[in-house]
Amino acid sequence: MREDGRRMHPAAPGTPVAALEVFVDVLSQSDQSETSDAFYRGLCEAICRLANMQRAVLFRYDSAVRRVRAAGAHGIPLELFAGERFSVESAPLAGRALAEDRVIEMSADLERQLPAAYVRLLKPTHVVCTPMAAADRWVGVILCDRSADAPALDDGRRDLLWTLGKAAALASVARIATRQRERATQLEQRIDLAREVHDGVIQRLFGVSLALSGEHELSREARTRAADEVQAALTELRAALQRPLGRAPRPTQTTLAAEVDRLAREHPDLGVVLEDGDPAALPPRLESLAQSVLAEAVRNAHKHAAPTRVGVRLRRAGGAVVLEVVNDGVPEQRRRPPTTGMGLRLAAFEALQSGGVVEFGSRAPDGWQVRLVVPDDEA
Repeated sequence: MREDGRRMHPAAPGTPVAALEVFVDVLSQSDQSETSDAFYRGLCEAICRLANMQRAVLFRYDSAVRRVRAAGAHGIPLELFAGERFSVESAPLAGRALAEDRVIEMSADLERQLPAAYVRLLKPTHVVCTPMAAADRWVGVILCDRSADAPALDDGRRDLLWTLGKAAALASVARIATRQRERATQLEQRIDLAREVHDGVIQRLFGVSLALSGEHELSREARTRAADEVQAALTELRAALQRPLGRAPRPTQTTLAAEVDRLAREHPDLGVVLEDGDPAALPPRLESLAQSVLAEAVRNAHKHAAPTRVGVRLRRAGGAVVLEVVNDGVPEQRRRPPTTGMGLRLAAFEALQSGGVVEFGSRAPDGWQVRLVVPDDEA
């Protein structure tokens, strides 16, 4: 908009300014109530429209599930990539585009440059790989498919794709920074809680303890004052514990059933299997928590044991939702760990947010069990 109020002419297609205009337009049209996948889906559609691409799929690293996943697509059903693994090792073309920070176009030797499943499903003939990198972070890549007889990209369209990739990467990095600020805020709240308990509750109880440890008999007034101090300490402690004790579970874009299937494919040597229960019956509010406990249990089995089977059981009993993950192959020296792992501690904190608990321990003869118990609101 000019100073005289008249709108300026739109930027020419294929320029970095046009790329930013497209990025802002896609971002503004994404419903804030939806997930970030809506933004990436719109971005893939805009890329196909502006750069004359037939299909596009965007892969990015998702810290919630700790792996690279397909976050958006246009002209391709996103469900095709639900169980596929994508990385710079399985896709050398993506690793090269990220390392060199440039758009790479390729139409030969695709079987060696892309995952076999990708080539088998889509049968691409002319691929364009756009890196998503910002602030020394490799966020992901955008893979586009063109017709076999399409001309090579000119400099303008390369700049357009490169700029869109940068903008998408910056948006992802901004979300990561936001989450880190949220975690810093949670840590500050925990420190404030510890200070409040120490300065109030602990000091009151310490004074009562000194009074009660004396050798002389307490007067009626002293006993009354001690009782008042204990009651005040309990009141302060109750008020302090009404605050959240741990981090809230992250929102999830998948289901417990899908996670069991993914972990079974990712760790075929562990024998991950659903032994009992219907994951579809799991209340939506517990999806993220259950997936977090499952992932940590499988991670511990993979790290500390040599299991031949990891059984997952889900049931409702006694007004509670119970998730059990049991594995065998635990060496004798690891059946009684001296300390609790950080991953299980965090899972226990998440369970407290939902009013539940996480239990774990050895199971005869050579097994280990992780058990999540959460109150069943429906019951």
